[in-house]
Amino acid sequence: MTSEPLILGFDTSAAHCAAALLSGDRVLVSRTEEMARGQAERLMPLLEDVLAEGGVTWRDLTAIGVGIGPGNFTGIRIAVSAARGLVLGLDIPAVGVDGFDARRAPGTLPAIAAPRGQMYIAPPDGPARLTTEDDARATADRLGLALNADPSPLGLPEAIARHAAAQYQTTTEPPAPLYLRPADAAPSRDVPPALLDA
Repeated sequence: MTSEPLILGFDTSAAHCAAALLSGDRVLVSRTEEMARGQAERLMPLLEDVLAEGGVTWRDLTAIGVGIGPGNFTGIRIAVSAARGLVLGLDIPAVGVDGFDARRAPGTLPAIAAPRGQMYIAPPDGPARLTTEDDARATADRLGLALNADPSPLGLPEAIARHAAAQYQTTTEPPAPLYLRPADAAPSRDVPPALLDA
């Protein structure tokens, strides 16, 4: 078995289920499956397939990296919950990696597709936000950056694993979802039932 740190990175923040296994700086296995739904059922078998293809077991892992969004609410919860459960069982650290860091490249402003033709952006001079495509392009132009709005998940799990490899020794907080917009589902307006004293 290698003495290099072994990092499993995965993401289900959009219409995909993606995972990669990193040993030191070398990608051992990477898998990305496009899927509009079904990530909850597919994630754990996919992770087991990646580990088996890499010739390792869960107990060989040094740390886990997980995509925390922004993106699809349900998808984000699936991945973050899986990561938190795994690290409790394996007693290893988990690093939450946001989609901006995973997609960041020199000279670019990363943008992530959002519902209704909008985009999530995280300009270096302000907070991350949900905005229109026109505003995202104007912000990138103002900053002298190219807008990186590639929707492909290819390379995403590897980037998440690399960020986790660089941070797992100093991470103390468990991964938490990054939501930049309110949920589409509204809370129930029904009046709760009255409780009766016994």
